Amino acid sequence: MLLGAFEHTIDDKSRLTLPAKFREALSGGVVLTYGMDGCLYCYPRADWERVVEQRLAGLDPFSREGRLMQRYFFGGASETEPDKQGRVVVPAALAKSVGLGREVVVAGVRDHLEVWGRDAWNEHLREIEGSAEHVAERLATQRD
Repeated sequence: MLLGAFEHTIDDKSRLTLPAKFREALSGGVVLTYGMDGCLYCYPRADWERVVEQRLAGLDPFSREGRLMQRYFFGGASETEPDKQGRVVVPAALAKSVGLGREVVVAGVRDHLEVWGRDAWNEHLREIEGSAEHVAERLATQRD
């Protein structure tokens, strides 16, 4: 399970050093793609394949929403292997799409990582702090 948030940087060659804690889980290759809420998603290859099979493969290509989601996730996706220092190249188009600069936060979110610009991450945390309890209550009442 991928847990925790770590401050990192993207170097001049567009390489992101993955947190040491996550490197073993990502050693079989990763898929970087557009995420939600202003971040990038970074999946271990096996987990990406599971997400594709369980969530994306079933999207109806004849529905507009299905096509949009397939384009969103597959069109921006990039497969890569971490190098010996645990670095992956972040494609310029992906970095630009979410406004990544040099300073980033890499957050483990169960089966994938999220890569955020540091300022965007901090703003996101401020938003969450004010609403997490209310969201938890709403989700709890939906289960009843």
